[in-house]
Amino acid sequence: MPNKNWAVLNSLQLGRYAEYFAKMEFASFGLEVFSSEVDDRGIDFIVKDKKGRFSEIQVKSLRGTGYVFAQKSKFNINNRNLLMALLIFKEGQMPDFFLIPAEAWKVPNDVFVDRDYNKPGQTSKPEYGINISNKNYSILKIFEFEESIKDFLLTLPETDSV
Repeated sequence: MPNKNWAVLNSLQLGRYAEYFAKMEFASFGLEVFSSEVDDRGIDFIVKDKKGRFSEIQVKSLRGTGYVFAQKSKFNINNRNLLMALLIFKEGQMPDFFLIPAEAWKVPNDVFVDRDYNKPGQTSKPEYGINISNKNYSILKIFEFEESIKDFLLTLPETDSV
């Protein structure tokens, strides 16, 4: 039984745990998981299904509610093979795990936001983010891993290269 006292982990440890957790969940469905040697493109790992199709996975983690983001330079929402694995950690519980296609940001809303930071004085790099609150948590339900993995296994788009 794993520790569920997430407060004992610092941010780096929690992120690393989230990445390994996501890899093991994919592996438990018979998918091959390939780790990136260098994370300079925002891809944490690649998943290959039994038909030889590939998908790129970027992992994000969060304690409770708040905001997580991916830099636009490393998260191409037009890439049909790109998915965000979002793990939300609540004390005393196993993490909630969501598998979100990059295309979810094509129509920004209160949950999936598109920020360019191009106004005077703004220095942050452009990003796609997720606002996670108790109010909008239910919107994420359609991306729960247990359901998303079924679609992923059935409809993972074909790709020419990784």
